[in-house]
Amino acid sequence: MLTLRNLLANMNPRGRAVLVGAVLGTLLVAFLLFRVAAKPAYAPLLSGLDPADTGKLTAALDEQGIGYELRNNGTAIAVTKAESARARIAVAEQGLPDRGKPGFELFDKQKLGTSDFQQKVAYERALEGEIGRTIEQVDGVSGAAVELVLPEDELFSDEQSAAKAAVLLSGDGGSLQPGAVRGMAQLVSSSVKGLKLSNVTITDGTGRLLWPSGGDGEGGTGEGATAKQAVQARYERELGGSLNAMLAETLGPGKAVVRVNADLNTDRATEDRLQYDKERVPLSEQDENERLRGAGGAAGASGAGANIPSYAQGAAGGANSDYKRRSRKTDYAVGKTVTRTKIAPGKVNRLQVALMVDESVPAAQLAGLRSAVAAAAGVDRARGDVVTLTAVPFAAKPGERAPEASPVEGFLPLAKWVALGLAVLAFLFFVVRHLRRQEQATLADPDWLRELTQPVPVAELGFAAPPVPVPAPQPTADDTRLARVRQTAEHDPDRIAQQVRAWMQED
Repeated sequence: MLTLRNLLANMNPRGRAVLVGAVLGTLLVAFLLFRVAAKPAYAPLLSGLDPADTGKLTAALDEQGIGYELRNNGTAIAVTKAESARARIAVAEQGLPDRGKPGFELFDKQKLGTSDFQQKVAYERALEGEIGRTIEQVDGVSGAAVELVLPEDELFSDEQSAAKAAVLLSGDGGSLQPGAVRGMAQLVSSSVKGLKLSNVTITDGTGRLLWPSGGDGEGGTGEGATAKQAVQARYERELGGSLNAMLAETLGPGKAVVRVNADLNTDRATEDRLQYDKERVPLSEQDENERLRGAGGAAGASGAGANIPSYAQGAAGGANSDYKRRSRKTDYAVGKTVTRTKIAPGKVNRLQVALMVDESVPAAQLAGLRSAVAAAAGVDRARGDVVTLTAVPFAAKPGERAPEASPVEGFLPLAKWVALGLAVLAFLFFVVRHLRRQEQATLADPDWLRELTQPVPVAELGFAAPPVPVPAPQPTADDTRLARVRQTAEHDPDRIAQQVRAWMQED
């Protein structure tokens, strides 16, 4: 095989330029692929950090020699995936990040001679930290600060003050469900001895009171206008999201949009209903019978003598009498049913749904879409609900939304190395093929050798003077070898060409 130097020497200037450009382009592509493949893939380590803690975390990672990058204006840190476990161990050894108040680890470093007051303060701080950490595990809560008021034990119970607790949640608590807020209040009440549920207050970062709701301490939702707006906003968001998802699956993304305006009744009420039975049931019966019979007597004389009572005289009687009386009394019991119903808050007073579709949607589908949206939203015409449908041209979006994370992202590092290897193999393949073509072109029979081996017509030789007869010299050994070479060149020129190639390779 020819050396690279001989190959370049036998190439014309244009071929040399093409070869050098191909080599440089292939090396550049290989370098870029190597840079992409060698770039480390980062995985998020911590987010939502306090900028004051970011410096401590980066110092701990630098001490261990772990690569990282800052994100979200310094509130998040990402490390290489290969060193994610080491990074977590490194920050844990330094006690970072400081997520709030410490817990019962305060008692791990107790000093000798600590007073009773210091013990009580340490216990209160530890209890606050432990409760705060527990609340932060609730879905939707990013941070929680707990303040406790623990009373001292008194001799008389009437002088004993009640324990109280205050919880401050980070951010806006509008995304928290009422059940989650009540659960956190119950958790705090159960974690502190003698703490009643009504003595627990929970406030979000905006200063809005989440517990007790409406001041009743029983979890009612009558929190006034602010709570009603939050409940209505959550209901509108959930209903609108489900309707938009249905339209996106039916018409495709960006073809229709729904907005919901709801009026909810957030008052807690109780309804009592009394109903009597139509059939009467006898409870008691009373039956009385009376009869009186008597014979008649003569009438007495008139005057004072007849009016003076005389016991010796017989009783005066009238005519014969027969007296009868009969009475019956029945007491009936009337059956009745008493129903007491507690009306849960959240009844829909009125619902307004606005449906807007793009003009590209066929007009024949508009009626069906309106009926489907009304049925999915639970629209009641008798209640005064309204559904409006409008076809308008939608504005083009300036940019598409970033695609969601795909499961194949985990295979990207491996794919980069595979692509780099294929690029290197392709480069070697094209270089070897090009060298073989140059070798074949260089090792072809030269012109002078083809002129020696190919026959020449007599007409092309021209006319020459007749040769002068010269006595034939005696053949020598060199003449014999030269004759053999000529004979071989005439009968077997391939052998001569092969020998010439061998001499060229030796040079």
